[in-house]
Amino acid sequence: MIRELNLVVLTRDIVEHGLEQGDVGTVVHCYRDHSAHEVEFVTAEGETIAVLTLTSTDIYPMQGKQILHAREIAPI
Repeated sequence: MIRELNLVVLTRDIVEHGLEQGDVGTVVHCYRDHSAHEVEFVTAEGETIAVLTLTSTDIYPMQGKQILHAREIAPI
C-alpha cells in the first residue's frame, strides 16, 4: 500500500510537466479511499516541478532493488 512520504515511480510520461516514466516523486497526501495520491516531484536543488493527483495506475512504490537515475529536466 502506498503511504504518505513514500517514494513512488511514475509509470508514464506527463509531458505537460516535463516528467518521464521512471521519475521518482514523494507522496505528500493519500486520499481516504486510496483511490488517488498527491505526489510532489522536485529537482535535486529542491525546486518543485509539479504536485499532481495520480492514481495507482500512474505510480508504484519504489522497490529496494531499484536504482535512482539523474537527468536534466527539459524546460517547459
